Amino acid sequence: MCGISGIINLKNKRVSEEILTLINSSQMHRGPDEGNQLIFDNVGLAHRRLSIIDLNSGRQPISNESGSVWLTFNGEIYNYINLREKLINLGHVFKSLTDSEVIVHLYEEYGNRSIEYLEGMFAFVIYDKSKQTVFAARDRLGQKPLHYYYDNKKLVFASELQALVKHPNIPKNINKQSLHDYLSLQYIQHPNTIYDKIFKLPPGSCFELKIITKQFSVYKYWNCSYNKKLSISYVDAKYELRTLLSKAVEKRMISDVPLGAFLSGGIDSTIIVALMSKISQQPVQTFTVGFNESKYDERNYAKVAAEKFKSNHHEKIVNPMDFSIVEKLVKHYGEPYADSSMLPTYLLSKFSVENVTVALSGDGADEIFAGYYRYLAYKFAGKGDIFPSLLRKSLYKHLNKFLPPGIEERSTYGKLKRISKIAASSKEMRYLDLISKCSESQKLSLYGEQMRGFKYESTDNILSRLYNESTAKHEVEKIMETDLNSYLPGDILTKIDIASMANSLELRSPFLDHQVVEFAASLPLSYKQGFKTRKRILVDAFADMIPKELLVRPKMGFGVPVASWLRNEWKNSSKEILLDGAGISGGFFDRPSIENLLYEHQNMKADHSYLIWSLLIFELWHKENF
Repeated sequence: MCGISGIINLKNKRVSEEILTLINSSQMHRGPDEGNQLIFDNVGLAHRRLSIIDLNSGRQPISNESGSVWLTFNGEIYNYINLREKLINLGHVFKSLTDSEVIVHLYEEYGNRSIEYLEGMFAFVIYDKSKQTVFAARDRLGQKPLHYYYDNKKLVFASELQALVKHPNIPKNINKQSLHDYLSLQYIQHPNTIYDKIFKLPPGSCFELKIITKQFSVYKYWNCSYNKKLSISYVDAKYELRTLLSKAVEKRMISDVPLGAFLSGGIDSTIIVALMSKISQQPVQTFTVGFNESKYDERNYAKVAAEKFKSNHHEKIVNPMDFSIVEKLVKHYGEPYADSSMLPTYLLSKFSVENVTVALSGDGADEIFAGYYRYLAYKFAGKGDIFPSLLRKSLYKHLNKFLPPGIEERSTYGKLKRISKIAASSKEMRYLDLISKCSESQKLSLYGEQMRGFKYESTDNILSRLYNESTAKHEVEKIMETDLNSYLPGDILTKIDIASMANSLELRSPFLDHQVVEFAASLPLSYKQGFKTRKRILVDAFADMIPKELLVRPKMGFGVPVASWLRNEWKNSSKEILLDGAGISGGFFDRPSIENLLYEHQNMKADHSYLIWSLLIFELWHKENF
């Protein structure tokens, strides 16, 4: 796992070694073992290496025999051994045993189509000297990031946004639409970033630059189809899933450095550890962090799984309330990002890297096997569509009067209010109501002078386009597919990449093997979601491996009690940061509206924790970058 960056000047101007070094060194945490860069006059490529495979060779940027093709690469290619053997049979000569060199020779053989042969998580850029082209690609699900800036003078790219903006000639103008969307989603949906004219390469996409003609294009090479359903029995589907996931885990256990797994005691991570323990000849090293708040502490469940699989288990109580961690992470994310589970994920990564360099996780299972509560809520809310819209809205209005104030949105009352709200919504608005942390009207009421004159597109339109473009036919699968193309790469995968790489830990996710994902998408929804059950086929396929105590436990998100902290431990600091910060003084937000938001939350009249937390992150990000 590594950090990559580069500069391509289009006016025949030599790349500045000083600027390239600045960008490259700012990603040292992604690759603490080695740092290199090469400048070919107007093209510069840089790399930071976290050594995982073939520790003694494979320095990057790496080239073919003639030096006509150069690569800088971040990620892991899990089928590289088979690809290497095929390429050797075709006459290619290798100088290392790394997966990175396989990409170089694969490109020599197949050009841009080489991407179709790769299995893994990756972001890479190839400079073809003979053709004077630059070709880049990102893995199918978006596990590894790639940011870029392009104008008619230069192309600049980097793994992390905070590194890219180190270039002194890249404008840092805030994209107001991105800020608008962020307040609802808590992340910024690709291809946008918080900056105008700086973009994320979308998952499953490539870009190509023809240096001579300055032609620049971005295109998709992969989409997951939910439309093509297999004719397969439930019994056979369970067997096939078990086979595919077992292979996915085995491929991700290839490593020349110590390897372990995150273990929460939930079904997903338990299955991964169960499969690892069958493959490994040594006890699997497993890692769990616990919290003093019992509602968020999963150590007992993790211990049950660890004992069953006889893993070498490590656990530690951590304090995610430490505000200095928030400030550090804001710097790494490079733009406003407000999923509070980044805190425990960071602390778990920091704890794990004391013993291992690579860890496997259970991320991705909820999205592909209908594990989220919102998928059931969406299904049951749709049952109310037999009643007229006006009646549904009237029932919601009256129910809302009798429910207590939303002191804690994650409470039973909070969930009931949310379900009744989405039941009253139209089909078009229901998905946004499920995931939005701030409504359009509330956002507009918060805006200050600088934001008021801007013509915003509703955040709902962004998600509606994805929903309407989805290949799925069933409405629940439509929102699952929408999550796969938005929430998964934008929130979940961004979180785990940054939180793990900030600690120089490589995190691998077997559930995101693209063959597993495609298989899950090809199954009927009834195989994944029962009347009240979630992840039906996943649980049934591995029921013999999962301890019974874990099968009946309530689902817990990997979260922290932000609502409580903002009323207690963080009450004064959050008030000071928001009321004295750039958000108000810079005209982004209206002071009376922010004061009212804080008052209602701190006095238990409402739960505004999501929005206050998002505003706090924006303030910290702005302070770091301006």
